[in-house]
Amino acid sequence: MKKNLTSFLLTFIFIGLFVPSKSVCNDKNLIIATATTGETYYPVGVALGTLVSIKLANQYGIRATAINSAENIQMMVNKEADMTTLQALFGAMAYNGSDKYKEKPIKSFRSITTLWNNVEHFILLNKYSKTGNINDLKDLHKKFSIGKRGSGTEMSGYVILKAVAIVSDKDIMLEYLGYQASANAMIDSRVAGTNIPAGVPVAAISMLFAQMGEKVNILEFTDKQIKSINKNYPIWNKYIIKAGTYPKQTKDIYTIAQSNFLAVRDDIDNETVYLITKAIFENLSFLSNIHTATKYLNLNNATKNLPVPLHQGAVKYYREKGITIPTALIQK
Repeated sequence: MKKNLTSFLLTFIFIGLFVPSKSVCNDKNLIIATATTGETYYPVGVALGTLVSIKLANQYGIRATAINSAENIQMMVNKEADMTTLQALFGAMAYNGSDKYKEKPIKSFRSITTLWNNVEHFILLNKYSKTGNINDLKDLHKKFSIGKRGSGTEMSGYVILKAVAIVSDKDIMLEYLGYQASANAMIDSRVAGTNIPAGVPVAAISMLFAQMGEKVNILEFTDKQIKSINKNYPIWNKYIIKAGTYPKQTKDIYTIAQSNFLAVRDDIDNETVYLITKAIFENLSFLSNIHTATKYLNLNNATKNLPVPLHQGAVKYYREKGITIPTALIQK
């Protein structure tokens, strides 16, 4: 009996030594923190998680699952999440220790790629719109929905309005509603306007234009105003919402956009991040078939307007592909 047991153990050890290893990345079950299920972040997160699991699970043991969440950066700090979709504004605030993160910078996360443009839609009922510019909100003294309390919508709204000298709760009377609720409130004339930052086209805005058309207006920004907005956070760029993007929209609209990006904890190993980056850019059609916002994703846009340095795993992939990486995005 003892001889048979010894023979069995030796055979087991022998087989274990010569079974090929999948990778140093074996058995990673990664969590992607996103946002509420009604926003673009969540379905894009689901698309990314599905892609990673399909392409990397069998060979490398890497899987990813998207969850709806709120405090995404804090979840990464607490190691409750491994990756997250973020507004560039929040990434810049956290990494530089400003505003919400004043004097408490968080340096323990990195970028993987730009995802899509978060386009600013400051919408106003036409009867209150004198010029079609964001300055129409000055001295409005009407109710204006700035997004749910504590949301990225609220924060980006505050930053933009402050930069163009529009004082919240003085020039406008603030309401705190989600996207669909804000659109419905405009239709019912319960609010005069709202700001909705998201990838175009936004379902709530499509519904609003379909019902109100020429009675609503998306406000525009001048070059001087964009310069003021970028003074503290140089993350916004000009964005043209092409005519026909929304029902009854007959002309181009000149607004601004910031990047949404995929972030990752800096302690996730380089090989895992390299494989995830590679999987994303070698399967772009898979992602775009799940959500249209990901159509912006390509190697030429991958490093545009990122607010924090790239993870070394992503750097490795981009260098393989001959992408020029801005010096500011190389972690020191």
